[in-house]
Amino acid sequence: MNNKVKLLTLASLTLAVSSLTVSTVVAQIKLTNQSKLFINGIGTVRVGMTVSQAAKASGTKLVGDSPNNSCYYVKPQNEPQNILFMVTKGRISRVDVRQNTQITSLKGAKIGDTEAQIKSLYPGRIKVTPHKYVKGGHYLTLIPKDRAYQNYRVIFETDGKVVTQFRSGKLPEVEFVEGCS
Repeated sequence: MNNKVKLLTLASLTLAVSSLTVSTVVAQIKLTNQSKLFINGIGTVRVGMTVSQAAKASGTKLVGDSPNNSCYYVKPQNEPQNILFMVTKGRISRVDVRQNTQITSLKGAKIGDTEAQIKSLYPGRIKVTPHKYVKGGHYLTLIPKDRAYQNYRVIFETDGKVVTQFRSGKLPEVEFVEGCS
């Protein structure tokens, strides 16, 4: 192999690896159904971001209610569906996951999991309280151990057997049963 062919092959290989790396980074930034719910956000979106910061971080346009209210919701224009961001005082304050069985918490908790599964994923950290509107249902509230997150929660709503929806965010907004109502 002459030097020109070696150089061309090396340049092609470098370009291919660079393209793969950029594609991988872009895929990790974009909010998808594989994004994980954290105690303080989802994917690259964090509680405390403005809507424009969250849109940029998620790689998708966020659309929703008029920001004229002190509390409103925005959601990704396309994918993932059934993810809502509560906005209070102009900043993301909580993330709601509804009817999306693909989104999971970092530990893998998701809609459809049993109450026992949630408790086993977070041993000794779940506070169980009665659901306000679902007879026999519960709120399974994850209380963080880390002091840095003491003002955050993940709340799994159940019908008494399985998780029907869940949310994460800061206090007090994450505990608003009626959302912005």
